[in-house]
Amino acid sequence: MSTNTLSAIVALIGRPNVGKSTLFNRITRSRKALVDPTPGVTRDRHYERVVWEDKGFILVDTGGIDDNPEDALVHHIREQAMLAIDEADIVLFLMDGKEGVTPADQEVIEILRRAQKPTYHVVNKIDSAAKEIELLAPFYELGVENLWPLSAEHGYGFPTLMEQLGADLPGDRTEGLELPEGTVRVAFFGRPNVGKSSMINQILGEERMVVSEISGTTRDSVDTLVTHGKYSYLFIDTAGIRRKGKTTEKLEKFSILKSLAAMSRCDVAAVLIDAEEGITEQDTKVIGYVLDEGRGLIILVNKWDLIAGDKKRQEAVMAEVARALPFVGYAPILNVSALTGYGIKRFFPVIGSVYRQFTASFPTSALNNLLREAVEAHSPPIYKNKRLKFYYTAQIGTRPPKFVVMTNSEKGVHFSYERYLVNRYREGLGLDKVPIRIIFKAKSEQRKKG
Repeated sequence: MSTNTLSAIVALIGRPNVGKSTLFNRITRSRKALVDPTPGVTRDRHYERVVWEDKGFILVDTGGIDDNPEDALVHHIREQAMLAIDEADIVLFLMDGKEGVTPADQEVIEILRRAQKPTYHVVNKIDSAAKEIELLAPFYELGVENLWPLSAEHGYGFPTLMEQLGADLPGDRTEGLELPEGTVRVAFFGRPNVGKSSMINQILGEERMVVSEISGTTRDSVDTLVTHGKYSYLFIDTAGIRRKGKTTEKLEKFSILKSLAAMSRCDVAAVLIDAEEGITEQDTKVIGYVLDEGRGLIILVNKWDLIAGDKKRQEAVMAEVARALPFVGYAPILNVSALTGYGIKRFFPVIGSVYRQFTASFPTSALNNLLREAVEAHSPPIYKNKRLKFYYTAQIGTRPPKFVVMTNSEKGVHFSYERYLVNRYREGLGLDKVPIRIIFKAKSEQRKKG
C-alpha cells in the first residue's frame, strides 16, 4: 500500500468568520471552500482529500459555532460543527487574534475538553512575530497548553503548524498488526441495509460481525483477518454510504467520510447492489469513488435469492447494471445471496484474479513491443499538421498498473486514441479485470527537466 493512506479526519472548528475556509483552502491548495466575510457562509461540512508530506487525511471545513440561540441557521451550523468534533481524529480550533477571546470561544473550549480529542488551538490573523507577542496574550487565559499563531491568509506560522499536524496524524490502523505477507485488503461498500455485514458473516461462516436490520449499525470500518486456503485477506466492513439528502441522522455524514477513508487503504473494493431494488444513482456514485481511488473493483449483486425464480427480472437487473456502469466494464459482476450463500464460492477466486492483475508488473521490452504493434495496427492521428509519434513506454507503478508513454505531443493524444491504447494494453497484458492508467508525456518536456 502507498503511504498516503487516508486514515484520519481533521476538522476545522470555530466561530463564523475566523478564517476556517481560508485555512481550508491553504491546506488543500485550492479555492474550493467559499471565502466570504459574511458570517455563516460555510453552512454544511465540506471535505477534501489531502496528502501532506506523504501522509493522507480528510480535511473537513465546518460552519462556525456561534452563541445566538434564536437563529435557526446558527443552530444548524452548531449541530454540524458538533458532529465534526464527535467524529474527527484531530480538531483544528480557530480563534480570531484581532477580536480576542469571546464567550463563544470559551464555550467551545469546554466542549473540546469534554470531547477529549487531540486539539490544536490556533489563533488566526497574526501575520508577524511582533503581532504574535501582542495578540496571543489574551488567549492564555483559556488555560490551554499550546497556542498556535497563524495567518491563514498570508501563511505566517503555517509551516510549523502543518509540520506538527503531520507528525500527529494517526497512520493506517493495520500498520501495527502482524499481517501475513501478501495479505489482500478487501473493503465492502454499499448503501445502508444492502447486506455488507451479512455478506461477510456468510463468507466467514460465523457471526463475527454485528448484523442488524437497523440501517447504519456499522458506524466505522471493522477489520477482520481471514485465511482461505494458502492466502490471507483483511476484510473491511464499512458504514453504509447514503444519498446526501438522506444523511440527517447523527454521525451519518461522517460515516461517509470514514467509508471513503477505508476505500483508500484497500486493494479491492467489493460494492454491493440490491438485486430487488436494482442499481441506484448512489450505487454509481460509490463505484465512482472506487474509480477515483484507483482500487480493484468487484460488483456483488446481492439478494439474488429474492428474484431467483424470475428470469425476466434477472435479465433486467443485469442489463440495468451494464447500462449504468459502462465506465467500469472491466469489473467482475457476481450474483450472490448473503442469506443463502448462493454464488459465494466464486468470490475468493475472483478476488485472487483481480489482485494478481492489480499488482502485476511487466518488462519494458514487452511493453514496447505491445506499443509498436498497436501503432502499426492503427496509426496515431495528425495533430497541428504533424503525425503523432510514440517513442517508448514503461511501467511506472502498480495498484493499479500505471504506464507512461513518451510522445512528441501529449496534447495531441485524442481521448479516442487513448481509449484504443488502453484496450490494446488490456488485451496484450491480460489486464481485463482492473483499472489501468496510461500517462502521456512529451519527450521535449523531459529534456527541459533534465
